[in-house]
Amino acid sequence: MRTMRAVLLSGAATLLLAGGLLAQGKAPKPHVKIKEAQARVTALARVPNSAVKAEELEHEGGRWIYSYDLTVPGKSGIDEVNVDANTGKVVAVQHEGPKAEAKEKAADAKAAAKAKASHR
Repeated sequence: MRTMRAVLLSGAATLLLAGGLLAQGKAPKPHVKIKEAQARVTALARVPNSAVKAEELEHEGGRWIYSYDLTVPGKSGIDEVNVDANTGKVVAVQHEGPKAEAKEKAADAKAAAKAKASHR
């Protein structure tokens, strides 16, 4: 009887948590068809002689993408390459100079701080 109660309480807590996340617009990440390693190879092939500085899976423009910040020796800034996480196709390539890179980093930090504050 105690085991059944524990299972039911655990299930109810899970449903409440999932409902709360959905209400906040923070649904769990979907399954993607392309593995990160495949997307990385595609991104690196798009920018010759590059190395990955940062990567993330993000929902942007209504689709899930792997976003890569790539550095190239002797070239300032980064090249950002976005690969669709379901098709494996490159959907965007953009060069960001040092100023744009710093601005994006500051915006990301601000968004992370805001998200952290809303979870309290």
